Amino acid sequence: MHICKTLFFLPVLKKIVFTVTNDLTYDQRMHRICTTLSENGYDVTLVGRKLSSSLPLSHQKFNQQRINCWFKKGKWFYAEYNARLFFYLLYHRMDAICAIDLDTILPCLYISKWKRIKRIYDAHELFTGLKEVVIRPSVYKKWRSIEGKAVPQFKWGYTVSQSIAGEFKKRYGATYETIRNVPVLKKEEPVTNTQDRFILYQGAVNEARAFEWLIPAMKEINSKLVICGDGNFMPKLKELIIANKVQDKIELKGMLPPDELWHIAQQAYIGIALAENTGLNQYLALPNKFFDYVHAGLPQLTMNYPEYVQLNREFEVAVLTGNLAPEGIAKTLNNLLADDVLITKLRNNCLAARREWCWQNEEKKLLAFYQSVFNS
Repeated sequence: MHICKTLFFLPVLKKIVFTVTNDLTYDQRMHRICTTLSENGYDVTLVGRKLSSSLPLSHQKFNQQRINCWFKKGKWFYAEYNARLFFYLLYHRMDAICAIDLDTILPCLYISKWKRIKRIYDAHELFTGLKEVVIRPSVYKKWRSIEGKAVPQFKWGYTVSQSIAGEFKKRYGATYETIRNVPVLKKEEPVTNTQDRFILYQGAVNEARAFEWLIPAMKEINSKLVICGDGNFMPKLKELIIANKVQDKIELKGMLPPDELWHIAQQAYIGIALAENTGLNQYLALPNKFFDYVHAGLPQLTMNYPEYVQLNREFEVAVLTGNLAPEGIAKTLNNLLADDVLITKLRNNCLAARREWCWQNEEKKLLAFYQSVFNS
């Protein structure tokens, strides 16, 4: 007697590997991208580094992998990490690979050619426009060479702002999509607190964030400044705080998880998103903090650079400035702190804007992008 069995085969999910140089803990953009793709039928792995200070990985809907390195920073770290990343990618199966910024682009380029798989570039920055790159001629020359050789070989890509996408088009004829750094829209509206009128800076404490002018300005500002974040400028920042004798007006909270940042942003009165125009990146960029402030219902002081100007035309959520002199910053912030009518107007506009500038809308573009990649 023969028994016929019907075999059912589950579809094989398209596997995408994303590569970063951070430790995966605080990368909100990558968490959103990887979660969306995982929820929509892709097998996703996010690869980064492991630090001695790294927190245990939290459970996510996508796979996570950290790579150990002997070197922690500088050219030797990049060399070691890229070598280790290359061999990790070599021995793992994938259908597509996405390089995040220039510091992981070479292993992704070589592996994609070796395995004949699709390759994507996600530019979180205009890397060669970063101040810490631009002011060091030999470093700039190296990264510009890598960009010039690698980026034209990435047919598919996306970045954080239309301005940066336009720069890639201008330099290399690359037509990249724009996937902005907008948060997931929470069901509950932010609960704002107007009693503690402190100013908030959240994000990377790196070069070109105008701390050299903001910290001296704090001597004349009628409020406290809370800084949530860390980065390569932190030692200099601490020196500036001491040199300007404003220790009693500035609180450093370090790196915080997104939920805690959300809570603090709701308690703040004004958000700060200043950036000096040294290197093209700051002029063209559109960082997380702009949208994070909006979603917390937090009016902000930011720059009169192209992306901010365009968004502020859609919803007036910020006061824009081109004056980074300490006295200019102090005057603008003190005027804003004293203008309850304007604060209320900006806050209400934030509450309206968050419904438009949210991940639920942005992820539709992301899914359409990856569908087009795999259908081509």
